[in-house]
Amino acid sequence: MNKLKKIYNTLYSHYGNLNWWPADTPFEVIVGTILTQNTAWSNVEKAIERFEGDLSPERVMSLSMEELQEIIRPAGFFRQKAQYLKAVTEWFMGYDCNIDLIRECSLSDIRAELLKVRGVGNETADSILLYALCLPSFVVDAYTMRFFRRFPVDAGNTYMEVKNYCEKELPSDIEIYNRFHALIVHNGKEHCKKKAECAGCPLEKYCKKISS
Repeated sequence: MNKLKKIYNTLYSHYGNLNWWPADTPFEVIVGTILTQNTAWSNVEKAIERFEGDLSPERVMSLSMEELQEIIRPAGFFRQKAQYLKAVTEWFMGYDCNIDLIRECSLSDIRAELLKVRGVGNETADSILLYALCLPSFVVDAYTMRFFRRFPVDAGNTYMEVKNYCEKELPSDIEIYNRFHALIVHNGKEHCKKKAECAGCPLEKYCKKISS
């Protein structure tokens, strides 16, 4: 068993299934990936609640920019994110909001398309691919980068290096990618913080000793 699978198994045994991403529809996931940029998830939840149960592509496109900004205000950077939401919604509607139609394209083609959408970078694109479209694209975020800077695994230093390393070392499995990202984030909030709190971390005894 390779190092990364050992890390995954250890975290999963400790925390269990964290059930990410919380959403009622794939489009809600897409909206969440935009709103969560540079803010806490609790602020995203407040913004989504302000759609009052009517969060659909048609609704987003029918709202004026000012109306959309006001709804998503709790998520911060609301002027910028309103523009991003309009752009990604337009992309989604270009496929008639049909997940199956999008999935007929290759993962690499969809990812390349998403990266051309205003406001969609690597992390947002991979989050949409994994959590909304259920495609095996590993998500890397600040918690993941911090984790691999500390843990004795040579995953690389850039987003794409870490992503490629994880996808090479792990089975191409949506469930594992989903759970592992959630586990790294959760452990990052519990222990692997900016100032690490290693005592009690499920990886404490392995962090400097895990073998290949």
